[in-house]
Amino acid sequence: MKKETVRRIAITLVVMLIASFVITLAGCTQDPLAQQYREGSSKNYIAGDGTVTEFAKSERPAFEAWSGETESGLFLKSESLLGSVVVMNWWYAACAPCRAEAPDLAALSREFEDQGVQFVGVNVRDSAETALAFDRRFGITFPSVLDAQSGEVSLAFTGVVSPQAVPTTLVIDKEGKVASRILGRIDASILRTLIESVVSE
Repeated sequence: MKKETVRRIAITLVVMLIASFVITLAGCTQDPLAQQYREGSSKNYIAGDGTVTEFAKSERPAFEAWSGETESGLFLKSESLLGSVVVMNWWYAACAPCRAEAPDLAALSREFEDQGVQFVGVNVRDSAETALAFDRRFGITFPSVLDAQSGEVSLAFTGVVSPQAVPTTLVIDKEGKVASRILGRIDASILRTLIESVVSE
């Protein structure tokens, strides 16, 4: 093969590789979670944009059994929640969107209490004292599992919940399947509708 032909092939390959790299970068920059990760800001969480995902009943994801101690020292396990609609919220006290949505979660938990809906927090960073102070500040009466040390609860939802995407909120049906998910701060009216939809099943 002539040197000139080899040179042309080499140049073509380099151009193709560069084009592929540019396309890949362009795709990543359109992903807000990927963009936040690259920024490396000091906020220590990746904020979702409020994206709502509803799963068809036949395609709802399951999760592994989990258990853990709450901020009040009680022991909670997933098996005890079967038969109830459950709203699970991943949070920690220094997370700004978590603080912003806390009053709405507190209000919704009271609103659906008589309908047998159980709210459960999953605290991914704090001590019991910090979590209890947060509860008092925002009027939260539902329990939160302290998951910072073991990560057991978050691991049980691998593929459904990213530990870095806080807050994340799930609505779980009575059979223990994930019916819907909100990434980022909740909208109270949207979450209310998602809960009502599963309660009425």
